[in-house]
Amino acid sequence: KELPIQNPNTMLQVKCAKSLRFVAPLLSRAPRVFATLPTHGESKFSTSVETHVRVHGGLSDSDRIFTNIYGEYDTGVKAAMKRGDWHRTKDLLHLGREWIIDQVKKSGLRGRGGAGFPSGLKWSFMPKSSDGRPHYLVINADESEPGTCKDREIMRHEPQKLLEGCVIAGTAMGAHTAYIYIRGEFWREALALEKAVAEAYEQGLLGKNAAGSGIPFDIYVARGAGAYICGEETGLIESLEGNTGKPRLKPPFPANVGLYGCPTTVTNVETVAVAPTILRRGADWFAGLGRKGNSGTKLFAISGNVNNPITVEEEMSIPLRDLIDKHCGGVIGGWDNLQGIIPGGSSVPVIPKDVCEEVLMDFDDLKRVQSGLGTAAVTVMDNSIDMIRAISRLSYFYKHESCGQCTPCREGTTWLYKMMKRMETGEAEVEEIDMLEELTHEIEGHTICALGDAAAWPVQGLIRHFRPQMEDRIRAYKAAQGIAEDTDEEFSYTDKNYSTANN
Repeated sequence: KELPIQNPNTMLQVKCAKSLRFVAPLLSRAPRVFATLPTHGESKFSTSVETHVRVHGGLSDSDRIFTNIYGEYDTGVKAAMKRGDWHRTKDLLHLGREWIIDQVKKSGLRGRGGAGFPSGLKWSFMPKSSDGRPHYLVINADESEPGTCKDREIMRHEPQKLLEGCVIAGTAMGAHTAYIYIRGEFWREALALEKAVAEAYEQGLLGKNAAGSGIPFDIYVARGAGAYICGEETGLIESLEGNTGKPRLKPPFPANVGLYGCPTTVTNVETVAVAPTILRRGADWFAGLGRKGNSGTKLFAISGNVNNPITVEEEMSIPLRDLIDKHCGGVIGGWDNLQGIIPGGSSVPVIPKDVCEEVLMDFDDLKRVQSGLGTAAVTVMDNSIDMIRAISRLSYFYKHESCGQCTPCREGTTWLYKMMKRMETGEAEVEEIDMLEELTHEIEGHTICALGDAAAWPVQGLIRHFRPQMEDRIRAYKAAQGIAEDTDEEFSYTDKNYSTANN
């Protein structure tokens, strides 16, 4: 009988009479299947197959990093210290920058700001010795991605975790100064951060003798003006220097020439905030959560058509459906009322209900289904949502937020929005759907920063999974206007094999 290897990432553990051997993972996720090899005289596998599925999720309270994410307790420095923040920070710093980076690498921590780049590796890019220029750590607290609302909860309710993480990460990079760049609209969060910084200085946790370690470290809070483009690291650096927030060409990379022309690492709020807990509990603890290559816990910000919108800390690789059912009370109207989900912020492609049923919430599995984890901002849309209009609205956002520096982005996002507006009403030709998709590929990968990609991917996801709706909208408009339909259009969808299964 054939082994049920339908799910990728399957490990076969084959029991042999004389030895036990492992067959390497076939793809990238799923159940372990135990099968018995045939004994002498048998020609087929035994029909008894035992399957063990490791289901991620259901994070225990003892494994939570953020213990006051909802602000249920005092957010002051003394209360934070009672919850474990700043515990033996001096000892961690004295273990040295190489040890800190090595532990972060072993933990498998990947950036929580969207790209998912291995954090320990990124930190290690900073020069090992100084050439006379100071090193800087810059925290990207801009959080402008539509649907994303996780970093603001850390800054409101767990600011000391961020500040301690700055000291540890900065020391690992040879930096003695950190700037927290926060978007201008985050008024409450900026006040909370400034208060937290002042308290940390009063307690001797920051300053010339940070946490009693003998290492000087200063933190400054800088406010932006609300531009989405300043979420890109070099655009952020430009804004921090007082210039217009326009991304820089690379190379040189910020690790060599960054803020004020000095070595700089720009990293996300959540990425830095989890570092102290990883070092205290050990890299193996963090690496033991989630699938390999997708380690640890993650803050998921879930909004849209759910019964209980929430920001929640969960284990990486939790099934998307479990995340919504356990923490949000399910989709409004039940799971069968689900139309699609944007799983990682507005810049990643939407995925339909059938994909949502089995996908895992981590970098690799969402990439497998041609989407992405991004910032883990989960936007749920039920059947009451006009999917074409929703994606059109995102197209307007990216057109509005383009800095205009790159021609493919400046011109492409404008045309993208104009075409999507016509797709909303159906005032288009079926062939234009192909033109729209071609336009997204002309933008994608042809710009200095990733804003062009962010504008292209939502439209690509719409065409990939909801093309029949777009065609129906065009035909309905023509029928309502009494416009004769070109017979060639009847074959545009099937002839080019545009189907959810094939795309």
